[in-house]
Amino acid sequence: MAPSPSTSPETQRRVREAAGDLAAATMRRLDADLEWYRALPAEDRSWVGLVAQAGITAFVQWFSDPTRAPAGAGEIFSGAPPELTRSISLQHTLQLVRIGVDVVEAHSDRLAAPGEERELREAVLRYSREVAFSAADVYARAAEVRGAWDARLEALVVDSLVRGDVDDSLRSRVAALGWRGHGAMLVVVGTTTSSLEEVRATDLRRATRREADVLVGIQGDRLVVFLSGDGDLGAVVTSLLPRFGPGPVVVGPPAQDLADCARSARAALAGLQAAAAWANAPRPVQADELLPERVLVGDATARRQLVARAYAPLAAGQGALLDTLTAYLGTGRSLEAAARSLYVHPNTVRYRLRRVAEITGWDPLDARDSYVLQTSVALGRLDGVAPAS
Repeated sequence: MAPSPSTSPETQRRVREAAGDLAAATMRRLDADLEWYRALPAEDRSWVGLVAQAGITAFVQWFSDPTRAPAGAGEIFSGAPPELTRSISLQHTLQLVRIGVDVVEAHSDRLAAPGEERELREAVLRYSREVAFSAADVYARAAEVRGAWDARLEALVVDSLVRGDVDDSLRSRVAALGWRGHGAMLVVVGTTTSSLEEVRATDLRRATRREADVLVGIQGDRLVVFLSGDGDLGAVVTSLLPRFGPGPVVVGPPAQDLADCARSARAALAGLQAAAAWANAPRPVQADELLPERVLVGDATARRQLVARAYAPLAAGQGALLDTLTAYLGTGRSLEAAARSLYVHPNTVRYRLRRVAEITGWDPLDARDSYVLQTSVALGRLDGVAPAS
């Protein structure tokens, strides 16, 4: 990597004496040609300027001393803070290198001794190539460090949300991961069996971030995904299904903020634990569709919710709807048998059951919904929720 042997001491001296002029010309080109440079804060512009000048100085030193190893990007960036790699990208750095090459080439006729212009230009190109390769290595290592830190931070955030530890520090950590909290929020849980867990998580993030903000947590064989966005999150969930392992995928109730996300995550995880009890559960399945099964695994929230949504409003009436539902369920779901036990016409039973469906959202004439309602009636009686007199 030494300059061409035909480069004379005279050319080396001229280049060395022109270092200040080359640096000044480079700074003028940065301001004239690079819109992103002009948009940087003043402090970052000063750091970029120092980096550009350091690059010119390093080239001059290398060109003047053929025995010197060419300085890499790490040495050129050594005077700048590490955070500068967040302000300027690798592409921006390569633009700095290109401008430095253009400046030296533009002055090569004046700097080189007669007949050595080509050698000077070739030396600049060889040196810029080394700096470009070195810059790629610097950014790769910086990205690796940031990626490892972000992965640890994301794991901590997901763990905190699952445990319900939502405070101001969690909000700042979530913001650092790029979570904006716009629009609706959903929590999706399922299984994962891949041994390449981080690769799978990275692929899932990449597939999702065009449509929504995403946080991914892999906890043993459990995959937890938090989504937020203004678009159709249901479609996003459907697109993610192949990236989950076998078995149920449970979607928590919609959330509006991080505290809601924590509650939604608990519901979804309880649903994942209980989903095996419903053999015909869809994939994905809503956590609120698994309320009876969640009660079976000891989910107190599901128990309260099921009583509040079905038994309590029926018990708060005059009793006819609850009595009709109880008779219908207790007679093998027969309209005629329920009508005989209540001494009413079957159409009256049918009308009252439609009212039950309107009030609770569960239709007693549907097999699955009738099971939900029967569970709610049993829980309401066990909890001592008295019907209205």
